[in-house]
Amino acid sequence: MAEINHFEYGWITPALSYALSVLGSALGLICASRIRTAGSAGQRAWWGTLAAWAIGGTAIWTMHFMAMLGFAVEGTRIRYDVPITVASALIAVIAVGIGLAIVGTGRFSAVRLLAGGLFTGAGVAAMHYTGMAAMRLNGRIEYDMTRVVLSIVIAVVAATVALWLAVTVRRGLAIVGAALLMGVAVNGMHFTGMSAMSVHAHARQGEVTGAGVSTLLVPIILAVVFGVVGLVYALLAAPTDEDRAAAAYVDTLRNQEPAAVPAAEPDPVGLRARSTLGRPGTPFPTRRNAPPR
Repeated sequence: MAEINHFEYGWITPALSYALSVLGSALGLICASRIRTAGSAGQRAWWGTLAAWAIGGTAIWTMHFMAMLGFAVEGTRIRYDVPITVASALIAVIAVGIGLAIVGTGRFSAVRLLAGGLFTGAGVAAMHYTGMAAMRLNGRIEYDMTRVVLSIVIAVVAATVALWLAVTVRRGLAIVGAALLMGVAVNGMHFTGMSAMSVHAHARQGEVTGAGVSTLLVPIILAVVFGVVGLVYALLAAPTDEDRAAAAYVDTLRNQEPAAVPAAEPDPVGLRARSTLGRPGTPFPTRRNAPPR
């Protein structure tokens, strides 16, 4: 059995993976909070897509790949099958998106939460083991089924809690605390699943085909950077509750009928036409002050 090292570069890779999972979770929770306040089905779909990309793509899948940078097997190089790797990322995003659709639409209930958590957790576990299936090395990979089942249970519980937080948490310190908790859950599921893995090296060392970590690292980093920037821009550009309240107030003022101008009182002798009478302190004209003829 070949020796496995999960932390080849020390605590750098797990620290980065945890930071990515917290960042993606925070952005995803903020986007998810906009789903129920959206005014149309199109807006709900938009915010649900962004939340699925943030949680499934950044918090889960990118965290998984970053942690895999520190994974090494003695005596063999590790390569990755690109199509299967891309498929694992799509599985994570789609699973989270469907889970948010189950929980975030309609009336919130425990049944919806459990159904969404079960589906999303199964999808996260499928993402993890699909990503592991993309590995190419000179050896045979085996798994301890007890730990595999434990990792799936952790994934389901973590997904259920994440969906509940996505529906209930709105802003401020609650989002930060929820993101920190989700980061612990995602990393716990990943490393539990990795601990179930063992590698039996082949007697004859053949050529390992596939893309290396350095080849995948650049496009993944670019995708994360542009994805995070896009999410932040979408959140900053979207109107807040205060903006919507101000717009509604302005619309109310615009829709109000203008106040009626009071009608002028009748002036049969035309006194108002004399400008001197309208000035304060002007004496009333009289014949006594008239000049002699």
